[in-house]
Amino acid sequence: MIQWVYENALKALEQVWVATDDDRIYSSVKAFGGKVVKTSPTHQSGTDRCAEAAHIIAADKNEFDVVVNIQGDEPFIKPVQIETIKSCFKEEGIQIATLVKKIDTREELFNPNRPKVVLDNAGDALYFSRSVIPFVRGEEKENWFEKYNYWAHIGMYAFLSNVLQEITQLEQTSLELAESLEQLRWLENGYKIRTAETLFQTVGIDTPEDLEKALQLF
Repeated sequence: MIQWVYENALKALEQVWVATDDDRIYSSVKAFGGKVVKTSPTHQSGTDRCAEAAHIIAADKNEFDVVVNIQGDEPFIKPVQIETIKSCFKEEGIQIATLVKKIDTREELFNPNRPKVVLDNAGDALYFSRSVIPFVRGEEKENWFEKYNYWAHIGMYAFLSNVLQEITQLEQTSLELAESLEQLRWLENGYKIRTAETLFQTVGIDTPEDLEKALQLF
């Protein structure tokens, strides 16, 4: 699975590194000829691990402006999604970018495991929530899906290198703790998150059941 993600990412990025604290993953990446860096086992999030890896890689005179954090458990990631998130940085002043997708079903809309996001007119994220946002006043909940174009968050991020190091030094915030969404920490501290639309839903593999579904798709 890691090799599949790695090779897909290489179609859209100049450099790809796997960051891991697991010796088995480290050895597997080495075996297929990939670049890999060993990180601390104490990280609380993938963003923290990504920041440490970026620091280690940059110290070895590998210079880069933007870091894209791709989850190693999403083998169906598409290079076009990476190109989409990269394109956000053509505009000056972008600090962080992520992907969003229009919500297609009522089931997805009311699923707390599918974070929702509301956007401003520039496409920057105003807020992320596990609740349905916005609330459509004067309408029954079952009608909300038809009354508003809701957006789901797709959890791929890209950061300016210096911004990635800054945000991992921030203390957890009350909104982050309430929703269990780390991107709220960045918003609460004044960082902007630009969004870009993707038409593709990523498929993460977190359980044996997820693996069975992925094998069927494959």
